[in-house]
Amino acid sequence: MNVQQQSFARRGFLRGALAAAVLVPLAGSMASCAAGGGGGSTGPTGAVSDTNPFGMADKSTVDAVIFKGGYGIDYVDFAGKAFENAHSGSTAKISPSTDIAQELQPRFVGGNPPDLIDNSGAKAIGFSTILAQLEDLTSVVNAKNLEGKVIKDTLYAGVLAPGTFNGKLAALNYVLTVYAMWYSDSFLKENGWTVPKTWDEMYTLGEQAKAKGKYLFVWGKEAATYYQEMAIASAIKEGGNDVRLGLENLKPDAWSHPAIQSVFTALNKIVKAGHFKPGGSGTQFTAAQAQWSNAQEAVFYPSGSWIENEMKDQTKAGFKMTGVPVPTVTSGSKLPWEAMHSASGEPFVVPSQGKNVAGGKELLRVMLSKDAATNFAKTKLAPTIVKDTVPADGFGSTALVSQTKLLSDAGSNIFTWNFVDLYGMNKDQLVVWNTFLDGKSDVATLTSDLQKITDKVRNDSSVTKIEVK
Repeated sequence: MNVQQQSFARRGFLRGALAAAVLVPLAGSMASCAAGGGGGSTGPTGAVSDTNPFGMADKSTVDAVIFKGGYGIDYVDFAGKAFENAHSGSTAKISPSTDIAQELQPRFVGGNPPDLIDNSGAKAIGFSTILAQLEDLTSVVNAKNLEGKVIKDTLYAGVLAPGTFNGKLAALNYVLTVYAMWYSDSFLKENGWTVPKTWDEMYTLGEQAKAKGKYLFVWGKEAATYYQEMAIASAIKEGGNDVRLGLENLKPDAWSHPAIQSVFTALNKIVKAGHFKPGGSGTQFTAAQAQWSNAQEAVFYPSGSWIENEMKDQTKAGFKMTGVPVPTVTSGSKLPWEAMHSASGEPFVVPSQGKNVAGGKELLRVMLSKDAATNFAKTKLAPTIVKDTVPADGFGSTALVSQTKLLSDAGSNIFTWNFVDLYGMNKDQLVVWNTFLDGKSDVATLTSDLQKITDKVRNDSSVTKIEVK
């Protein structure tokens, strides 16, 4: 599996939503007529109550098919047992799949889809083809969890947006991906360094690290665009929402926005000063990451929160991996330093033609309860969209502790963007960023090359464009 494929799998918040977004305008009439959800459920229904908000029939079976990827399916097994305990005589049948589309599209066509699906992985079903056949899950987030709290009040801000199409909450994305600048807390303290909050402070730290034979950053050829992610996040914080909208909507001067230019200029200064370890464009990305996490040749590495698990076998003992927000250009940025890039993934859906629609919603309600969400965080060392499920010690993971802190500190200042994966730009952008990080291009060339990639998509009449507001 190459990095592009991996990024789709582990950044599933985009993959599922984007597959739908491309054709949502074409499926608009279907979506609008199904926006209320429901109406397609079959089988008997039970009495509605706080403990059975969807009227699931007594002693019924819920058929759930879960993508078996990096997170496995045991977390849904855990919720299934809680479901069975809460509804004596009912059964949760949890089945794994590594090819959701191949296995389940025929069932949608045949009118007998499962009751709950984790529509994830590289071979997920394009949402546009099934959107009209999915329940609106607003009733789920409006229901109370097993602890008696309204679910929507227990979720992080913004996590429902990726699964909402034309006003319909068609998917609940269960897992949070947190993007940050990662470092070894023990290494930083050993050297008496502090986390830089601006790019000027970052440059100063680079000079201090260089004096000790260390670099600020490393990179690998397949992951050079991790630095694009860092740059975009920094620019959005510096310049506000206009930066994100320009990129998302493929504006002809998107990459020339002053905030983006100021970040590129700061990065270029760091590159020219030799604060990136040379040779990244010829280094496999996990090998480069090991130079950071194991050999500690560099101080920082920008990545999504999968980095801890990805490098668990190549991280120095006592590393104390920790994430912090990426720098801003100035202390007067439009969004605070604490603002961050994060989004939800692993989209769960409830087909309207399932035999037990109420049961599918009920199992999802159980998954969104505190015990099930806490179990996921503990066993996967990753947060779900449910708040307050990670203890102060992060189950022994400093990275998980820092993720919780990042989300808490950011509050409502959490943002994401879709255009790179939506329009398949990463492959071309990798070439541009490898060249830049190698020191073989300047800010003007970086800007021009990235804009050419954007313009190519914008001018391609065969590509459906999605307007973002």
